[in-house]
Amino acid sequence: MPPKFLADLSGIDVNNPEIGIEKIRAVNPHRFEMEQLSGILKYDPANKLIIGYKKVTHDEFWVRGHIPGRPLMPGVLMVEAAAQLCTYYYKRSIPDDRFLGFGGVDKVKFRGTVLPGDTLILIAKNVELRPRRAVFETQGVVNGGIVFEGVIIGMAV
Repeated sequence: MPPKFLADLSGIDVNNPEIGIEKIRAVNPHRFEMEQLSGILKYDPANKLIIGYKKVTHDEFWVRGHIPGRPLMPGVLMVEAAAQLCTYYYKRSIPDDRFLGFGGVDKVKFRGTVLPGDTLILIAKNVELRPRRAVFETQGVVNGGIVFEGVIIGMAV
């Protein structure tokens, strides 16, 4: 049985982000090839929820080599995109100069593929939020189906 979505996506419109790339860049330090968010669709700290997205293009740095002739977004980059969404949530919720780095990942499962041309919707539900540590349940969704899920643990560094 597939897992339930962490959030209702019925009102989500990737053509109308709540937070654009420039506002993300004002909070998150990721740039160039490692910038894995295109926008944030919902930032809802009252419900411990954030939803973002990544428009996966045909000129991503990994397309040529992963896998030639049939490019698949690497799972580690799906998790990285979700982690960047979690970083944004953390830094907006706990104003601090520290960076939220990986403290760990748990229960990660890949359930589908992400291809160039897809829009990867990212959902993060905050489970724990402290100044030095944050824990999020995360999911990635493409075309209405969950392509990955996992728990991301962030540590302030």
